Amino acid sequence: MRYMLLMNYGGAECAPMTEWTPEEITGHLDFQRRLGQELTERGELVDTQGLTAPELSKFVVSKGAGKTVVTDGPFPESKELLAGYWIVDVDALDRALEIAATASAAPGPGGEPIGTSIEVREMMTVPATPQG
Repeated sequence: MRYMLLMNYGGAECAPMTEWTPEEITGHLDFQRRLGQELTERGELVDTQGLTAPELSKFVVSKGAGKTVVTDGPFPESKELLAGYWIVDVDALDRALEIAATASAAPGPGGEPIGTSIEVREMMTVPATPQG
């Protein structure tokens, strides 16, 4: 079963990465690389990506031809935005939750676990269409 682990930016009791020391950033990124390598070796990692800072995002709304609106983000009232994701292929939800817990405990300032919120969602599969 494939799951997407959605890592949120903000909401944790942790300063934004823009306020971390270079050593803290390196420690965090090294942790992420090690976790990715471990999941790759286990055959569980499908894909993982970090995303640029929320202030670089764009929001797109379209109601049809010629009615597309593109705005800068995030909206000021937004408290949590997507920071990145992991797609894992595991045997059971429990394993996906275990991976999410590990990722949530990535080190941040002072080497302390950041405790970021990670949403775990099973990915839908589309039934194969008969060849015709």
